[in-house]
Amino acid sequence: MDKTKPPPLVISGTAREPSAVPKKKPRKAKRLISVMIVACLVMLGGAGAWYWWQQQLNALPAGLANSNGRLESEQVEIATKYAGRIAVVLASEGQMVDAGEVVARMDTTELEAQLQAGKARVNLAEHQKTQAEALIAQRESERTFAGQELERAAKLHERGFGTGEKLDLARNEMRTAQASYDTAVAGLAAATAAIAAGQAEVARFQSQVDDSTLVAPRRGRIQYKLAQPGEVLSAGGRVLTLLDLSEVYLTIFVPARVAGPLTIGDEARVVLDPIPGYVFPAKVTFAATEAQFTPKTVETPEEREKLMFRVKLTIDPELRKKYESQVKTGIRGMGYVRSNATIAWPDWLAVKLP
Repeated sequence: MDKTKPPPLVISGTAREPSAVPKKKPRKAKRLISVMIVACLVMLGGAGAWYWWQQQLNALPAGLANSNGRLESEQVEIATKYAGRIAVVLASEGQMVDAGEVVARMDTTELEAQLQAGKARVNLAEHQKTQAEALIAQRESERTFAGQELERAAKLHERGFGTGEKLDLARNEMRTAQASYDTAVAGLAAATAAIAAGQAEVARFQSQVDDSTLVAPRRGRIQYKLAQPGEVLSAGGRVLTLLDLSEVYLTIFVPARVAGPLTIGDEARVVLDPIPGYVFPAKVTFAATEAQFTPKTVETPEEREKLMFRVKLTIDPELRKKYESQVKTGIRGMGYVRSNATIAWPDWLAVKLP
């Protein structure tokens, strides 16, 4: 018996191959995918639970409200009082200056010349006053002598020993001496008035010279340098902008239901975005009497809730002074206020300083 394998069946000149058997997917790959999916679901669930827990932990109790705000401070423009040329600017941007510190000077060459001329006029008037006083003494002597001559001429005329011509001459000399005396007195008054006018002019020029030295009106940080030496400015021209750090506050906007119960002096809290881990104490120092954002109509409670009032939360001056080198206006943060002083601050809003 022939046990050789029969030749393959050929149909239309093509050999018929046996069909391929599909490979089975490994079970380990399926198990790994399942484990990864379950791990992702667990991680997402954990993240969601952590987020919910954080929201519950930081939730504000009833009676407390918060709002976004910006750290601000008053700006003072240091400007020229009179038109002139800037001689030198002594302060630079970012520099801390004390109240009364010289920050710039104007060119005072012309003012100094006018000041010296005014002092010279005062000296001249004082010399004229001295001369007038001496002239008064002289005219007083002449008037006294003329009076005596008139008296003698009158007695001689009464006794018949003097002529009327001599009496008239004595009277004329007396009138001349009196006029000279009055003129000398008027000269003294004119010299005194000239001295007063000259002194006033000197004081005016001295004031202009003094005002040409620009000083910081209060302690603060130079924010902007607006002019350079050599520039000619008109009266009121700005040279420097000073950031007054004596009062630093966070401006927030709250709805009417929050602003209504607030009173000046209420405690508040401030948390700044760059340092969220710290809580700064503050006080309510201003609450606007008019809404900042007002819809067209306020007929419904929903529309009245859109009324927003500006509130200032001022940081304690002693605390501000301690960290004044780090204070930067424009920083954003959160302000927290409470409608009732008896409401306790949550632990995460307890004061915490750097």
